[in-house]
Amino acid sequence: MSKKPSLSPGAALKRFVEPFRVDGSGSFHLRSHRTDEKGGLNKERAEAILEANRSRLRDFQEKLYAQNRWSVLVILQGMDAAGKDSLVKHIFEGVNPQGCEVHSFKQPTPLERDHDFMWRCMIALPQRGRIGIFNRSYYEECLVMRVHPELLRQENIPLKLVGRNVWRERFEDITAIERYLARNGTLILKFFLNISREEQRRRFLDRLDEPAKNWKFSMNDITERALWPRYMAVYQDIVRHTSTAVAPWHVVPADHKWFARVAVGSALVSALEVLNLRFPRPDKASLQEFKQIRKALENEAKARKRKPRAKKTLRTPS
Repeated sequence: MSKKPSLSPGAALKRFVEPFRVDGSGSFHLRSHRTDEKGGLNKERAEAILEANRSRLRDFQEKLYAQNRWSVLVILQGMDAAGKDSLVKHIFEGVNPQGCEVHSFKQPTPLERDHDFMWRCMIALPQRGRIGIFNRSYYEECLVMRVHPELLRQENIPLKLVGRNVWRERFEDITAIERYLARNGTLILKFFLNISREEQRRRFLDRLDEPAKNWKFSMNDITERALWPRYMAVYQDIVRHTSTAVAPWHVVPADHKWFARVAVGSALVSALEVLNLRFPRPDKASLQEFKQIRKALENEAKARKRKPRAKKTLRTPS
């Protein structure tokens, strides 16, 4: 009786990735994506998958770093309290910090406003062999600026360049840059943590009840919450216009943090598996050099054994 071939990690995790992947090949409506999906899992099973994904991610990251050819850009977007910070903490736990860097993009500084809208993110792109995580990103320039048009005027762009098509033009610029990065060896994975308004309300209340989380809260969160329908409409537009085969969006159900972590971790592992990462093989010159190094180290040990030990003399009390 022949044994059934075991599935690769990517194939086994497909059901936690494909339903949420948007690559621009079809229509997209945000309302059709549930925020409370659990993928048929409970928390215990989800934790086992998360731990397995952590182990795979650590292995992939070592090979990515050693091979030094690909880079990985992870973009996280979502409303306040969607779970971006905790997701990074749980998924990348144990990954070598030398090969992984997180950038959180807040309100632009005067220096950043004096450059093009992509500048501050472009200078933070990951080097080859490294994973870069953007907690918010250049997509804020098509999100917050669109919900609050008055902020766009603070960027000091020549007025004649800020026309009625400014958002369509920004989408075009973003997709062009992402295509350019992909062609130069950057794997781009974009995640929109899709939380419900009711779940955000509960998490805000939890922050108020827990002193250690009070610092995360401000009245501005409530002000922005009142604009929820507008934000959802803009997010829908962003996903529709910037989802491509080389830089897909993953619209991740985020009402259950444990499932969001499974979905994001599974997407990462599946995408890295396709890269066929390997530790570099030494060339002939290196192999010859290794032989010489081995011989020198072995001779050093032999010489130490041959060296006569000094005899200890006993001293008698005077």
